[in-house]
Amino acid sequence: MNIKKNQNKELYQNLFKIVLPIAFQNLMSSLVTASDAFMLGFLDQDSLSASSLAGQVAFVCWLFYNGFLYGCNVLASQYWGVKNKHAVEEILAITMRYSFLIGLIFSLFTCFMPEQIMKIFTSDYHLIELGADYLRAVSLSYILMGFSNVYFGIMKICDKAKLSSLIGSIGVILNIILNACLIFGANMGIKGAGVATVLANIFQVIFVLIVMLQGKCPKLNLKKMLCFSNSELHRDYWKYTTPLLLNQLGWGGGVTMYSVIMGHLGTDATAANSIASIIRSMIASLCWGISAGVAIIIGGMLGRNELEQAKKAGGSFVRFSIWIGIGSGLVILALTPLILKITALNPQAQVYLKYMLFMASYYIIGNSLNSTIITGIFASGGDTKFGMICDIVTLWAVVVPLGMIGAFVLHLPVIAVAFILTLDEFVKIPAVYKHYIKYNWVTNLTNQQEQQS
Repeated sequence: MNIKKNQNKELYQNLFKIVLPIAFQNLMSSLVTASDAFMLGFLDQDSLSASSLAGQVAFVCWLFYNGFLYGCNVLASQYWGVKNKHAVEEILAITMRYSFLIGLIFSLFTCFMPEQIMKIFTSDYHLIELGADYLRAVSLSYILMGFSNVYFGIMKICDKAKLSSLIGSIGVILNIILNACLIFGANMGIKGAGVATVLANIFQVIFVLIVMLQGKCPKLNLKKMLCFSNSELHRDYWKYTTPLLLNQLGWGGGVTMYSVIMGHLGTDATAANSIASIIRSMIASLCWGISAGVAIIIGGMLGRNELEQAKKAGGSFVRFSIWIGIGSGLVILALTPLILKITALNPQAQVYLKYMLFMASYYIIGNSLNSTIITGIFASGGDTKFGMICDIVTLWAVVVPLGMIGAFVLHLPVIAVAFILTLDEFVKIPAVYKHYIKYNWVTNLTNQQEQQS
């Protein structure tokens, strides 16, 4: 019994050694969005709504980066577990190649076609105009964000989670300070928020380059980034990344559709939804940090062929994720009166926000469980296809169509539509757990690579 307790204690010590810096970095990143909303809300509700809708572009870009990084985590965590640094550097180069391409595409489109992009999210001319101003100002940040995010991901795998958290957190603090200076001090309004984001991203890239040149994290080999030096590893990367990328885009596309639906229900609904989403993301930072930490820890176990230990650890993490979700929901409920007091919204938007925060308090329980299992446990062993199918079917065959029917056909009240859009996490729980207990994820991928080689 004492041995089991000691093993569990060590397991959670290792988990939180990784999770806390990641969760803190996620929280700090959410604070940038929160500071944008808070400061722009002082200007007017339209600036808040426009920045929220325009911010969906960064969210979609982040989904691509996340898909690449999850694929990177699947392989790199297992190879790092067996101390194969050469393979980790190869995976870094592959991941950076595709992140750079996506960042370049997003930067070009937001710079030259911002109005067309904003028309996807709203038909309100004033919101389109404000959002386009923001997208032009922030356009360079997408390609910069790709570079730093890939390095933050590889640092976490290579036992440098605290360092990545430090760089990211300093960048966030700088962003918030610049927000205040440019939005109010320089009287740039919504454009100031975009310029502040670009300057903060430039700082992060410079900091990462310094750390890399000092040898504190794997170096980026430009030759490997531009050329296919290991076709087997490249093939394996896409084998596990493709389902994860489609999963991210399917899930994130559905979430973005929530904003599209709300964006066509009026500025009150848009503003309330933006604040509720920000609060939910901030509180969910720990949940998402746990899923990332679980993927790294269990991936390392599987890479070392500790299959039974990985299976037991998975069960422990599943139970833990439920308690974390419950605790996170209670925090949202406790903060609701304060949030309603400090947000400068119209009376109708305040009513919407109150009910949306209540929905967020139970939504986060399902989100904590599903993210730990799908992007943490399943991905650690290369079991990536199920999560993709589950998320895409749940969102695009059930929740999004029901939400659109409720909003545009039945013309249901905003709160009723918001309720429909929070059903996805609970619809898929039975299928997710049933797949979990099949243990298809208990796989050592490094052995498969050695056999292929």
